[in-house]
Amino acid sequence: MSVRRRRLGVAALAVLAPVLVWLVADPLLGHRSRIADGGETLDIGAVPVAAVALLASLSGWGLLAALERFTARRARALWTWAACAGLAVSFLPFIGDGMDGGTRVSLALMHLAVAAVLIPGLRGSPSDPGVPDVA
Repeated sequence: MSVRRRRLGVAALAVLAPVLVWLVADPLLGHRSRIADGGETLDIGAVPVAAVALLASLSGWGLLAALERFTARRARALWTWAACAGLAVSFLPFIGDGMDGGTRVSLALMHLAVAAVLIPGLRGSPSDPGVPDVA
């Protein structure tokens, strides 16, 4: 299997993972994820969850491809550090006001689900070929 095809599959799974978390939290357990900002309330549905996960997946893939092109030998290590830092930064909004505990937990699990698929999946194993066919 080519690196491109495998990474496309990883990106697809990274979109599916948080949607599955949302399905458990919202329709099955009945907890609506909502964020209040002043007088407005934003309901978080499956489409925004999938869209944000897709954006994260494509951004991560793009960064890894660029690193592989310009820093071939260190690309995976640099990308792993960047991905972990991105995950840590993604938790910063949870320390603010505007959401209840259930929303914080479900959103945190969604972030972790995306990271659990993307970080090992895009990074690949050390036996994978490096630069060829990554665009």
